Amino acid sequence: MTGTAGPDAGNHHHAGTLGLRAVLVPVKSFAAAKQRLGAALPDDERRLLVQTMAARVLLAASPLPVAVVCDDSEVASWARQHGALVVWEPGRGLNGAVEAGVARLADLGVDEVTVVHADLPLAREIGSLEPFEGLTLVPDRQDDGTNLIRLPSRCGFRFSYGPGSFARHLQEGGRLALPVTVVRKPELAFDVDWPADLTTR
Repeated sequence: MTGTAGPDAGNHHHAGTLGLRAVLVPVKSFAAAKQRLGAALPDDERRLLVQTMAARVLLAASPLPVAVVCDDSEVASWARQHGALVVWEPGRGLNGAVEAGVARLADLGVDEVTVVHADLPLAREIGSLEPFEGLTLVPDRQDDGTNLIRLPSRCGFRFSYGPGSFARHLQEGGRLALPVTVVRKPELAFDVDWPADLTTR
């Protein structure tokens, strides 16, 4: 069954135990993540940075429970060590993995899911965003990517990450006739993709 085989088999979360709201964090293999930073950081420092940013995001989700969707056994072990539910979704790509992760949380009784990327070194208070009935989008600094999406878990939202995703996610909210709010918080808008980001604050 999707999300239950593989390295997340040790999860002990059952329907209803997560509560009505939860955070979902897609985490790529630490070895493969942020390869574009290789021009500025040795591999061991890049891996440490990736893990440190991801841990910051998980901590910032408090007080909400966290699930990590991944397809890497090292990431799965790391997520469990940080108290997160592991949603094992190999071979789906980012958009497919996130959609499967949201569906998994819906099956566990979660009504509202906050999907947030793991590369936000300044992240805080993700779990304390202002309540909103509908779709909440937090774009990156360029209003190009989408660093955070909060949505009803069963609304049928189609994720479309990649360049220009913010505009596409706005359109998707319109397709579903969801009320949409755009939240601009510097600590959630700042992500790390390029070597120049390492010196920008």
